[in-house]
This record gives sequence, structure tokens and C-alpha cells, in this order.
Amino acid sequence: FAPANKHLSMTVLFVSALMTNTGVFLFLSDCRIIPNICSPSISARYKSNNIISNLFVFIISIPIYPCVAEIKFVSLQNVSIIFVPPAFAADAIMEAAQAGIGVIVAITEGIPVKDMIMVKEYLSDKDSRSIGPNCPGIITPGECKVGIMPGFIHNPGTIGIISRSGTLTYEAVDQITKAGLGQSTCIGIGGDPIIGTTTLDAVKLLMADDKTEGIIMIGEIGGNMEADAALWIKENSTKPVVGFIAGQTAPPGRRMGHAGAIIGGADDTAAAKMKIMRECGIHVVDSPAFIGETMAKAIGEKMKAFTN
Repeated sequence: FAPANKHLSMTVLFVSALMTNTGVFLFLSDCRIIPNICSPSISARYKSNNIISNLFVFIISIPIYPCVAEIKFVSLQNVSIIFVPPAFAADAIMEAAQAGIGVIVAITEGIPVKDMIMVKEYLSDKDSRSIGPNCPGIITPGECKVGIMPGFIHNPGTIGIISRSGTLTYEAVDQITKAGLGQSTCIGIGGDPIIGTTTLDAVKLLMADDKTEGIIMIGEIGGNMEADAALWIKENSTKPVVGFIAGQTAPPGRRMGHAGAIIGGADDTAAAKMKIMRECGIHVVDSPAFIGETMAKAIGEKMKAFTN
């Protein structure tokens, strides 16, 4: 199929493979789909020699750009979501930053640590915020979703959620929704050792957000991100914070799930982190089953104190 214009707007067949007399051709495309331009048009039947393939295929016109800089120039996009395989993901993140993309969400799992060290340094003087990698993304219910989380369990509300675990994010969201509070913004920061937006970065953002009245902070064993955030919360918090640390039964030195979830010292354990968080005034729960009711109680206490 020949490009229709200089921006390589072409027809793409939504099939995984097409059988012909010369073999099987795979249709693979790493492209960005611009909203409101996809237009399903026709279906087609293909014949090849004596092999008749009754493939009814929707043909859709999608502009495909050779680089992020060009799409940024043409469409003024300011968010990029990256599913690029691990070996090439670092280049994709840096290309987006170089093009001036404001928010870069990296879903990819398994990016080498040395690559993320390079990305972290590259982004240090760029006006871009990176979220992830190895994360579910970010969502403001009712407004925008950039990620892989199930949108239907979210409801607009006033509770911000920060989590290193995608699954526990969904658990917290479900409980907050059932408690009638809803979510302002949920940020899956990712479970890798080196990530773009840390727990402290996310806490500062939600603490400054007028639409957020409470914050849920879900951490894991390994690293010191939760302790750093807790110490900042102790000195600066204006909103109730509920915390949970996963990996309470993890043995020292063994990685549990995420690449960053490994106990390297006494301060990395779940018990140590939960102790620091409690000392800093965070409402810490021992089980994720109590996240919702604890936040509802904390919000109720704040409202009662405010009215008194």
C-alpha cells in the first residue's frame, strides 16, 4: 500500500498474518494512533493462486510518523505512552524527552538497570516527567487515562493513590470506590529499582493538588523511597495519608516479584518502613484489605476536626 502523503498516512490491515503463495507476511507496526482520524471503511477478500483466504478485514487509515519530533510538531501532543520492548525502551523514552513531550509513561517491564541510569541522567535537564517503567500508568478518572489499568473500576473523587504495585493499585481503587470517595489521580510509579517519578515526587504532586483530599501510599520492600516520602510528609503534610507496605513475609536477600522488591538491609524490610511511616503520622495498615475503611475514617476525622 503506497503512502497517501508525506506523513506516511497509509492503510493498515488489522490481521496478524496473510497467507500467500510466497509465504506468510506479518503486519507489524510501531505507530502512534492520533484520536479522531481512524475511519473503518471496507472489508476485503483475498485470493492467492488456488488458496482462497476469506479474510474480511477492516482497512483503517492511520498516519505513521518517522519520529516523535515530527508528530509533536504536527499535532502538538504532550503525552507519550511506551510499550517498546526492553532492549529499545530507553531510546524511546529519551526520544520523547528530546522532542519535548511533557509526560512520558513507560509501561515496559525488564528495561536493563544500566539503561535506566542513562535515561535518568538524560532527563535531569529536560522539561519532561517520566513515569515508570514497569508500571500500569496514570489515570484521572473521568478525564484521562494513560496506561493499562481497568478504567471501569475508577470513579472521579478526592483520593490520590500512589503505588509501586499495579495489582494493589486496583485493590485500593476498588475499596475507595466502594467507600464512596472516588479517586482524584492514581499514579502507578513502577516496581523497578530506578524509576522516573519516585514516591516522594508523587506525594508532593498530590499534596499540592486542590482536588485531592487524601493520599494512599502503597510501597514494597527494597529501597528507601517510602522512608524519604514519610519524612517529608511528617514536616509538610496537610492531608491524611494511608500507607501499606507489601512483602511483610519476604526473606532477606530474595527478590519478590518486582526487580526493586528485594531486601538489601535492615531499613529495607516491610517492618522497618512501616515503623518509620507510623512515626511520621501516616495511617499504616497491616493488610491491604483495610486501606479503604482506614482512609474513610481518616477523612471523617479530618472533616470533624475542621467543623469543630
